[in-house]
Amino acid sequence: MEDNEEHDMVVNETFSSEEEGYKYYNAYAKSKGFGVRKEELTKKPGTDIAFRRLYVCSKEGYRARKHFEKTKRKRTPRPLSRCGCGARMEIEMSMESGEWFVKDFVVEHNHPLAIGDQTTFIRSHRGLNDAQKADAIEYGIGGLRTHEIMEVMEKQHGGPEKVGFVPRDLYNFFAKYKKERIEGRDAEFLLNYMAARQEKDPEFFYKHNTDSEGHLENIFWADAQCRMDYDAFGGVVVFDSTYRVNKYNLPFVPFIGVNHHRSTTVFGFGIVSDEKTKSYVWLLEAFLESAQQNHPRSVITDGDHAMARAISKVFPNADHRLCSWHIEQNMIRHLRKTKLSDFRNFVYYYRNVDEFESRWADFLEEYEITEKDAWINRMYELRKKWSRAYTKDRYFLGMQSNQRSESLNSRIHKNLDRRMSLADLLEHTDHCLWRIRKNEAELDARASQTVPFTELDAEPLLRSCANIYTPVMFKKVKQHIDQLPKWG
Repeated sequence: MEDNEEHDMVVNETFSSEEEGYKYYNAYAKSKGFGVRKEELTKKPGTDIAFRRLYVCSKEGYRARKHFEKTKRKRTPRPLSRCGCGARMEIEMSMESGEWFVKDFVVEHNHPLAIGDQTTFIRSHRGLNDAQKADAIEYGIGGLRTHEIMEVMEKQHGGPEKVGFVPRDLYNFFAKYKKERIEGRDAEFLLNYMAARQEKDPEFFYKHNTDSEGHLENIFWADAQCRMDYDAFGGVVVFDSTYRVNKYNLPFVPFIGVNHHRSTTVFGFGIVSDEKTKSYVWLLEAFLESAQQNHPRSVITDGDHAMARAISKVFPNADHRLCSWHIEQNMIRHLRKTKLSDFRNFVYYYRNVDEFESRWADFLEEYEITEKDAWINRMYELRKKWSRAYTKDRYFLGMQSNQRSESLNSRIHKNLDRRMSLADLLEHTDHCLWRIRKNEAELDARASQTVPFTELDAEPLLRSCANIYTPVMFKKVKQHIDQLPKWG
């Protein structure tokens, strides 16, 4: 009886437009606990005038068979959401009056309906209203990141189920907003954002320069936490200029280090217009300015020649090491079979300098190396920057490569590609920083509330160290203590 009354109520409705018909059916669906999907739109032949529209339950139909027949999957398929539900409403426009009326309505569903606040998470019922969009933009201008805006708005509305949208909706809104308003003004947006951050936080540092026509050439930025982290952990700086993660193909250079948990920490980010020494000199000088001229003790880089020249000019006293990861890639490119494995020994085995030189002479003779082997000869000239025999007692905090920079960028690449704008890069590096710092906060909390395990008969020195060092650093300290002669 109730279904009949409901049917009669709906079929007697009329609408001034197709969009009004959709809003009506979607509101009805929300009250019942299901979602709506727009389907067929029929137009008059030879015209662009629509006169019929079908709306269906979001669970109408089934997932295409091809998705079940795939044998090679890169990721687990999304959960199934369609079950062939037949609930629908079809509306049609009267050619005489121009009003839209209900042509067909099926009320029955073949699945359980959502109850209570569950409906707010169904796609057709999610979305930011105009007031929420305006608030989100204001929060963004004020310096809040997208995930922070989401948290604020959830609290304002009384919880995630009350806000009316999910984080993905907010990210999609900002992506669309930026595309509409920033396209063609990417650099202007970036600089406005930096200025707004600095106005809100005077410790936020950024510096940029422009060419003769006023176009942005290079930029470096570091927030207050980056600068504090460098002050605490900036003995060794890792940077890699090989990344091209923006649609302008500009080198993106993250400045990376390692903290007291031996986890990645970030000292700043740079974007340069080219790979010339002049640009890298500008970047390193901007970095030093943010660090109040506090030079790093050591640096690890990818081996770019222009960057090496810039380092010798700006960090003349820094110990410069080449990234073993990049050396490995070049080894694979230039060497084969036993020559590759023999060369790898020079990179990774602990040998004294005399032994290195002796083995190198044998290597040259065995493989008949000549002046034509330019890469091998070049590597010998640079041996003090990569061979364990020359670097084993120098200050690099146990880091051999740019793996920390690689780790940072692997997170970026999960969401971005070479088509992204500078605004996209900025937002996602901010989010990456948030994740890194969240991890550090969790490790800090764990370290402050626990003490590494030591045996009851452990030496006093070991027990004392357990109360001083973080768990991961304590393991390294313990290895050294265990090598000491037993106390008398």
